[in-house]
Amino acid sequence: MNREADRAKIFTRRAALLLGGQTVAFGVLGARLYYLQVVESEKYKVLADENRISLRIIAPVRGKIVDRHGEPLALNRVNYRIVLVPEQTGDVAATLTVLANLIPVTELDRRRILREVARKRRFVPVVVKDNLSWEDVGRVAVNTQDLPGVQFEAGFTREYPKGIDLAHLVGYVAPPAESDLTGDPLLELPDFRIGRNGIERVYDLAMRGRSGTSQLEVNALGRPIRELSRAEGEAGQDVAMTIDAGLQAYCMQRLSREESAAAVVLDVQSGDILAAASWPSFDPNEFSTGIPPGVWRQLLADARGPLTNKAVAGQYAPGSTFKMVVALAGLEAGVITPDQRVSCPGHMDLGDNRFHCWKKGGHGGVDMVEGIKQSCDVYFYEVARRLGIDRIAAMAKKLGLGYVLGVDLPGERGGLIPTRAWKMGAQGKAWAQGETLVAGIGQGFVLATPLQLAVMTARIANGGYAVEPHLARDRIEGRALVPRGAGGFPSLGIPASHLAVIQKAMAGVVNDPRGTAFRARILEPAMAMGGKTGTSQVRRISAQERLTGVRKAHEVPWKERDHALFVGYGPTANPRYSCAVIVEHGGGGSAIAAPIARDILVEAQKREADRPTAGRPGARRQS
Repeated sequence: MNREADRAKIFTRRAALLLGGQTVAFGVLGARLYYLQVVESEKYKVLADENRISLRIIAPVRGKIVDRHGEPLALNRVNYRIVLVPEQTGDVAATLTVLANLIPVTELDRRRILREVARKRRFVPVVVKDNLSWEDVGRVAVNTQDLPGVQFEAGFTREYPKGIDLAHLVGYVAPPAESDLTGDPLLELPDFRIGRNGIERVYDLAMRGRSGTSQLEVNALGRPIRELSRAEGEAGQDVAMTIDAGLQAYCMQRLSREESAAAVVLDVQSGDILAAASWPSFDPNEFSTGIPPGVWRQLLADARGPLTNKAVAGQYAPGSTFKMVVALAGLEAGVITPDQRVSCPGHMDLGDNRFHCWKKGGHGGVDMVEGIKQSCDVYFYEVARRLGIDRIAAMAKKLGLGYVLGVDLPGERGGLIPTRAWKMGAQGKAWAQGETLVAGIGQGFVLATPLQLAVMTARIANGGYAVEPHLARDRIEGRALVPRGAGGFPSLGIPASHLAVIQKAMAGVVNDPRGTAFRARILEPAMAMGGKTGTSQVRRISAQERLTGVRKAHEVPWKERDHALFVGYGPTANPRYSCAVIVEHGGGGSAIAAPIARDILVEAQKREADRPTAGRPGARRQS
């Protein structure tokens, strides 16, 4: 009996321990369940939703670019494309063979598609072909029964309706590079494009807009089931340029008769750039859709530089177009008066060196107006000698030469206006007086861009106000566009009497029979222009050539021929437009560049006369 009682006690004790252990275990389990389901419920609800809901980024519509009259320069064209869903297709290779009979599917496309199918999950669509025409889409649509898993999508592709005419100014878009990725998920979308050049690049942030979002319910494999919600993004801002697309097209057409050239037209009162042409050019639409490698190599190999915007990045010796700078510096310093005459026998001796005038027999005695009108080199050798390079440089900077003007385009270059300090710093050598004489006629170290020459001419023509060039009506602040405002341009402090002498001389260059550009004059008095010719040497003429005569232009290799330049403004009675033209290796400025500038200024004035008053550029800004 005692043994049975002991066994019962042991069993009861063990049962109690087991029951106690179970109670503790269930208590811990219950507490854990309570903690997870009640205390931490919000946390796990979010995690569950993240597994169930996929957040997709919706790319915004990029802002348009228009000209000063609302003419579209950059638009968003609907891009039809065909995609293939492998899990619905079955035999992908056979489907591609059928598609190749309907739309262009190259062997390169085929290998790419099969590679992406193998790399991605089978429910993820793969792009077969994009930028398809509506006719291509129609051919595929009527054969969909033989094309399981083939679907249509519509997106946007950037289109440039003016093509080569505005390529250097508007620019183009392209996929972001690795260095462009900043963590913004918008930049990682496969079809997203950013500005790569021109206005597209400078105003990129404002034109991008802000992305939207789409919440999709997905299954455990990540396959979309349905859209739960959608928040549309914010379209990018439109950019209105100061360019007149019609005038720009005319400039390009006029320059296309030359091998390589550039022209800039500026409103002398407002600083609006009405045209900035650089020839030859390229088609920005090829960059937007993906430029073929062969075309890219051809553009890079072209010696005429079609990818370079010569209007703002081409740097050239300004030649005789620089003589107005020297004349104004001479008047300001008081080293010469307008009526003081300088004798030109055809050359000037300085030490052992002889500096020649372009006219072998010389011009005789000339004053400032005649010196500019007939482009007498000896006159400006003498004025430059009296001035010294630093005073010439100071006036050049005042007129907009020798520094980056800050126009809203990438790649602008500042040219070069040398000084004594510059040469010592750059070459470790002292400035030589002979170099001052050469600089006095716009040669030697002096370099300027067509934009700078147009600004220089505008500041002379508008009464001496520091007009600043720009390409867009609004300026950018962060991601926003704000009006430029109507603040006045400051005065350069050049006496009106000095400017009147230069304007009289520039009018004589074109309208006086002794002027170097008389043959290029505008016959309509109301449109008459003033200007200055220039011929810039790209190689040194040897003494032997001077004795025997320089070879004819067609006998000199193109790359060794002189640059032809002309700067001008019109109308002379009430200056409104300035123009600068350079024809690379074109020869003489009076014969080549001046007629181009004449035609462009006539076209600008005709177009303005045909426009209602409300469409005209802004009035003069003064302070």
